[in-house]
Amino acid sequence: MHDGGSRHGEIDARLSALIAERPAGYTLQQAFYGDPDIFRRDVDRVLMRHWLCAGHESSLPKPGDFELLEIAGESAILVRGEDGALRALVNVCRHRGSRVCWDQSGETKSFTCPYHGWTYGLDGSLQAARFMPADFDRASHGLPPINVKVIEGLIFVSFAERPLGTRHLEETVRGCFGPYGWAKARVAHRERYSFAANWKLAVENYLECYHCAPAHPEYSRLHALEQPAARVEKLQARLAERSTVLGIDIPAREYWVGSGTGEEACRGFRYPLYDGVESASSDGKRVAPLMGLRDYDGGVTSVHVGPTSFLVAYADHGVIYRFIPKTGDACELEVIWLVRGDAREGRDYDLGKLTWLWRVTSEADKRIIEHNQLGVSSRFYRPGPYAPMEYNTIAYVDWYLREIA
Repeated sequence: MHDGGSRHGEIDARLSALIAERPAGYTLQQAFYGDPDIFRRDVDRVLMRHWLCAGHESSLPKPGDFELLEIAGESAILVRGEDGALRALVNVCRHRGSRVCWDQSGETKSFTCPYHGWTYGLDGSLQAARFMPADFDRASHGLPPINVKVIEGLIFVSFAERPLGTRHLEETVRGCFGPYGWAKARVAHRERYSFAANWKLAVENYLECYHCAPAHPEYSRLHALEQPAARVEKLQARLAERSTVLGIDIPAREYWVGSGTGEEACRGFRYPLYDGVESASSDGKRVAPLMGLRDYDGGVTSVHVGPTSFLVAYADHGVIYRFIPKTGDACELEVIWLVRGDAREGRDYDLGKLTWLWRVTSEADKRIIEHNQLGVSSRFYRPGPYAPMEYNTIAYVDWYLREIA
């Protein structure tokens, strides 16, 4: 039998060989989309190292409100404390390791492990451990905290012992979503989709619009990104002119850096809707009250954060896209829709119209991604060349390989 060091060395050597063999600008080899060893490396060096968006704090408004954050077999409890602070606690009992919280969300005064009844406060402190000896030290057996930051109402969590810096992340999120008033937004709806596919296939698909015209006609009749970059540039210039007239100033941010810099990778950019389109609706018209901008300028603001978090702002609503790796060949997608904090369903917006585009798009993506997994799992799969329109995917895959190497 090999010891742990030898095993890690073998994986390192195999990864190095795969990366060296891959032609630049080509898709990843089959092993990256299901090999258990590579998935474990994904977890250790990518998923657990970076900041992950967990949603919006408006979903946890009162002390005792909680929800679970689960990714690749790890689980944390997001909870609003009695002091009003938002915390993330390791969801592993300090007795014998059971999951403490089994409910996906709810409201509680404390967390009691269903296995042996150990009870924890909202701050993670151990409050009761039945029938333990008198000299048992409860103070040293609380639920450990996980790093959490709230930026413009968005909850970011890092499982890393020493998390990456957030200077660029905070600048980008505040600069891109502050003008939209996201700090005062609220969650209007959230939806989950399960994909029988490796998480990277889901993320790669999200990052490119080469597939938009054939696969997403609903999206493509609204968003200029379905065109090659050279054609988008003219519309981009007109968007900049309209934004200037309306006093909208959201400059691009480009901090797509490796974790070796000590900072989180993120980027923020704007892109145009087609002329006459105000929002992501079936007719292109507004679907909710303006969130913060003075008017509709025909633009969309997008932010990418780390490996799995993608955020989109229209003038009248926002969308959080959270990819959730589960195993080497299974992942989930959670889509969260935001509206202005005082907007009310039925009075200010129709939920079906608000969620229409990203529901039909996500349902189509599920089919695309699962068929992609079937193909890359075939004995006949060979990496193919990315198209020029897949420039974001190319940059992401190169970044991923540097992170996992």
